[in-house]
Amino acid sequence: MSPLLEFPVTDEILTSFALAIGNDLQGYRNHIYRVLNFYCALRGSQTLPDEAVQIAAGFHDLGIWTDNTLDYLPPSISLAADYLDTRHRQDLKDEVTALILEHHKVRPYRSMYAATVEPFRQADLVDVSLGLVRFGLSGTFIKAVQSSFPDHGFHAMLIRLSMRQLIRSPLRPLPMFRW
Repeated sequence: MSPLLEFPVTDEILTSFALAIGNDLQGYRNHIYRVLNFYCALRGSQTLPDEAVQIAAGFHDLGIWTDNTLDYLPPSISLAADYLDTRHRQDLKDEVTALILEHHKVRPYRSMYAATVEPFRQADLVDVSLGLVRFGLSGTFIKAVQSSFPDHGFHAMLIRLSMRQLIRSPLRPLPMFRW
């Protein structure tokens, strides 16, 4: 399976937030592209994911930059809801919200929209763990995706933000995780 190289819906979202994301734009874009490729592979698909998944991918971590916080799930959901409202796509709001809200769930997600939320959660974990957690994906495929979409400092930025959060709020070092 070859990596998918273009996700137009996600690119449109990223373009509209390019100034807010700033120097981290390429790193965030590549993170999203890796996640979407892992998502497709986990689902056994070689076609673009559904629109809800592409939209959620574009927004899933965006609150990091728009609200300057590691507690970014609520602002990311709010941004996605505004996006859906302006496009008259309220029909996707519940699924996009679940995709964003649950993508750092520690345990498997089994509620409504599990068919998309669970592989999205797994795909994000494959990327955040640098491929150490694989959920059955081959190391060869993971390396091919990583090579196609290099890190560009994304993981270093996450480490910096996590250390800052730990210093500021030692009792709540990773507020984005959900049980």
